[in-house]
Amino acid sequence: MSQFDNVSVVKEANVYFDGKCVSHNITMPDGSRKSVGVILPSKLLFSTGAPETMELLAGSCLVTLAGANSATAYSAGDSFEVPGASSFQIEVSDTVHYVCHFA
Repeated sequence: MSQFDNVSVVKEANVYFDGKCVSHNITMPDGSRKSVGVILPSKLLFSTGAPETMELLAGSCLVTLAGANSATAYSAGDSFEVPGASSFQIEVSDTVHYVCHFA
């Protein structure tokens, strides 16, 4: 799917880590929530509330989930799961465009 139809979009952006990550929240017709954004080249640590799936649309990165001993490489077309009440470190080498699907 290359686009979301019939959604509600929050106009104000979420800006994190001094602008290295910028996203917009959307609500789907069924009430589920997602965010769509970009992460510029950087190394960042994110905390999660609810479980989420990060879908990479473009770019590449290394991700280390909380408790993991090593990073896993992801690129466009890949996705990864992050448990709720957890965290992950992401090291972006090529600007990442993503959709975050919240549980």
